[in-house]
Amino acid sequence: MLTITRRLAESRPADADLVLPFQLRTKSRLRTELPSGEEVGLILERGTILRDGDRLLAEDGRVIRIVAAPERVSTVSAEEALTLMRAAYHLGNRHVALQIGEGWLRYQHDHVLDEMARGLGLSVRVEEAPFEPEAGAYGGHSSLAPHGHSHG
Repeated sequence: MLTITRRLAESRPADADLVLPFQLRTKSRLRTELPSGEEVGLILERGTILRDGDRLLAEDGRVIRIVAAPERVSTVSAEEALTLMRAAYHLGNRHVALQIGEGWLRYQHDHVLDEMARGLGLSVRVEEAPFEPEAGAYGGHSSLAPHGHSHG
């Protein structure tokens, strides 16, 4: 089994990809496999959240690139920014993990949340897409900022 214990700070060419949905990218201990079928054991620092494009170093020296797997999500949008901000408020008030883009919000699909969003005047599109929610005010880097860059 390929054992991975470290995240790389620098971007190096990858030897293999590890494709994971968001829920699995929040686990510091995980047994999974590469697309090739090779078994992988992640033993990372507790609280680690892996982001699309992150590089990990395996004990055998290989570099593994994290790829955000497409998953069932709801992407909501509105013509007016105030409507979108109101939706962000209500979703945040429910502690929903939320990805924020230019003119849209995305969350893991939930038909109850979809109905709430429609009731607030948003259009809802259910789709398969990578999910990269915000890390939160105290969660390190934002998904809106490029990897490896300073935020202040």
